[in-house]
Amino acid sequence: MSSETAIKLVDISKCYQTYSQPAYRLLQSLYGRRKKLYEEFWALRNIDLEVYRGETLGIIGKNGSGKSTLLQVVTGTMVPTAGSMETRGRISALLELGAGFNPEFTGIENARLNASILGIGRDEIDESIPAIIEFSELGDFINRPVKTYSSGMYVRLAFSVAISMNPEIFIIDEALAVGDVRFQRKCFRKLEAMRNKGITILFVTHAAQTVIGLCNRAIFLDDGKIAALGEPKQVVTQYLESLFSNDLEEESPPSPKEPDVMPVSRAADQSAPQLILDPDVDSCATRPTYNHTEYRWGDGRARIIDYLLLCEGQEVRHSVPRGSVVEVKIAIQYTQALDDVIYGLTVKTVDGTTVYGTNTRLQNIPVARKQAGEVTVISFKFAAHLMHAEYFLSLGIAIDDADKDNLAIDRRYDLIHLRVTGKDDAFGLASLEASIEETEGNPTSNGLRRAETS
Repeated sequence: MSSETAIKLVDISKCYQTYSQPAYRLLQSLYGRRKKLYEEFWALRNIDLEVYRGETLGIIGKNGSGKSTLLQVVTGTMVPTAGSMETRGRISALLELGAGFNPEFTGIENARLNASILGIGRDEIDESIPAIIEFSELGDFINRPVKTYSSGMYVRLAFSVAISMNPEIFIIDEALAVGDVRFQRKCFRKLEAMRNKGITILFVTHAAQTVIGLCNRAIFLDDGKIAALGEPKQVVTQYLESLFSNDLEEESPPSPKEPDVMPVSRAADQSAPQLILDPDVDSCATRPTYNHTEYRWGDGRARIIDYLLLCEGQEVRHSVPRGSVVEVKIAIQYTQALDDVIYGLTVKTVDGTTVYGTNTRLQNIPVARKQAGEVTVISFKFAAHLMHAEYFLSLGIAIDDADKDNLAIDRRYDLIHLRVTGKDDAFGLASLEASIEETEGNPTSNGLRRAETS
């Protein structure tokens, strides 16, 4: 993160005029300042903010606190009532879902239109189109009118267009809450990569863990004012205290329907699930829990060629019950002889928060020298004491290195999509299976004996 300023807001305020009747808007233009026919609503009040180049800033707050208005002011799509603003660098934004798209235009036509609005030249637009098509994974729909798109497809196109404009400042407003979880995870990985490249990122979210895991700083907006600004964990704590101290509780969302399969057993006449040990084929993509948006890297001296996700001896096809024992079997083929091999497993949430990770080095498990052409199988087992949610498992092979700690041989991030199901009787990430018991009141229960009278 640089000390150079990317965004500077000085005393920014935004006031909306609300009219009880539509005709009053016309009359107000005739009366001018002589008579006031409207009510004032201040969405932002006296916002002073400086965002540094390369910084990731999370913006949290209750509904109606001014978060989206602040982003619109920064992007220039809304003029503040008072104050001044300065930005340095090309801005790309993903705000309201579908905003800026012409429903009659195809996905490609809308991509070109959005790029032109940002002032990007034709040659640069042409260069970015293949990346947009690849990242969005829309297939033939990229050439169809966006009015035929689902909300998830809107997000795919909008996010792909926004990141392909090579922004220096990237702004996103809650849009990733829509769409399938695998694409969401892919988007969060992209945000992490942009952050590592030094791109300034502002985003609005209600996900507190995302702010803590991704941001350098955070803002808590309350009633249009900055209630807290600083280290993410402290800001999130203040936000949650404000949220849960409210006397007016929001209506609880309905509990999700329990999935009908977890896991699905194979037919009785079929053999137990087996790994495919063909070194010439990557069989991972044939598995029902495979995530096609995985991110893979490494020098290739060994390759993960297949995996099995098992629960109670059966291959998991959809989900596993909370607290069940999960086994991940991995088939690995070595193309070169290797010493000091490390095998690792990581469990993450959709937004990239690490829930758990371990490897053979941390557990002091010796791994024998591997020969070129060898195919070996390893197994991880863990108890899925996780809350009802979606998770992603990453697998990795590395070797110990004195200078760089370890060298990646084959790392497959977010390779496996795991859904854990259970009752919504708690919140958080880990399922600690707490029990709650009320003990009947007893004046002697605290160890003090009631005085006896004769």
